[in-house]
Amino acid sequence: MSDHLLTRALRGETVERVPVWAMRQAGRWDPEFLRIRGDTDFYTFANDTVRATKASLLPERFGVDGIILFYDITTLLVAMGQPFDLLPRVGPMPRWQVASMKDVQRLNPEPKPENYDGVIRLLESTLACLQGRLPVLVFAGASFTVASYALGAGKNIDMVREFAHAQPETWAELLQRITKATQLFVQELARRGAAAFQLFDSWAGGLSPTEYNLWAHPHHQAVFDSVDIPRILFVKENPHLDRMTQSGATVISLGGCHDLADCRRRWPNLVFQGNVPQELMRNGTPEQVYAATKACLLAGGGHNHVLNLSHGMDPTSPVANFEAFIRAARE
Repeated sequence: MSDHLLTRALRGETVERVPVWAMRQAGRWDPEFLRIRGDTDFYTFANDTVRATKASLLPERFGVDGIILFYDITTLLVAMGQPFDLLPRVGPMPRWQVASMKDVQRLNPEPKPENYDGVIRLLESTLACLQGRLPVLVFAGASFTVASYALGAGKNIDMVREFAHAQPETWAELLQRITKATQLFVQELARRGAAAFQLFDSWAGGLSPTEYNLWAHPHHQAVFDSVDIPRILFVKENPHLDRMTQSGATVISLGGCHDLADCRRRWPNLVFQGNVPQELMRNGTPEQVYAATKACLLAGGGHNHVLNLSHGMDPTSPVANFEAFIRAARE
């Protein structure tokens, strides 16, 4: 088991300092990332082990306490048999959309490791370059959010609802296949040295309680029950916080709508991640970011807390704001 600061904190152990990392810490807000990527399309770049490794490692120079690999949640759908393109100002879009049970049956719920060997090579390369300096985190999309991309709906929850109500058996089978593939994917990456993983169900926060209990919560539980490394659950601005705490996640990532100090009081044995406002990182000054980060650390109480953002780094965020965020964490 890793004895790095971040992984000890993710396990709920007493640590000498609250560790810090950020979602999308390797991304378009960093001029060095843009220089490395150039004009290469996303999936080609993510599968270029040398350059994707360099991109993943870029945040180390700022002083983060962990490295998260650079790839996309749709990588697993590609491994299952559904190719994707990343369209400007649109996002990931499948080359063919799931529209029937026949389409769902084209998706392999047990992809072989060679079907996502780009991620495996990236993990191995990043670990080799780090030589033990920092732990490596991996991630996967949760079944609801990944299924929405398989439908070609993205964040259009109404489109997903329409499909789910029109073809309930097809929808259920799609969720089950993604869950099975996600279990195998994360198990393989854990076996190869990943220190922790984050499950992203980005769009599930827009579901009603009934929908969340049917389409999100049981799939979170199934994935978390299948692995034993630290497990982080992220649902963007999730109103279903009680259910998140019952998911089997060892760490709950909080949005801007959550009160970190209150969560620490209500669930003293859980670890919470976050929750400096992503909007402040984008629009604030370095002084404002520094002050907000210090306030977040105070709310977290110095224990069972991993410093992060309410969401990922926005592409327009100034580098100076990220520097202030890390400086406040480490001073």
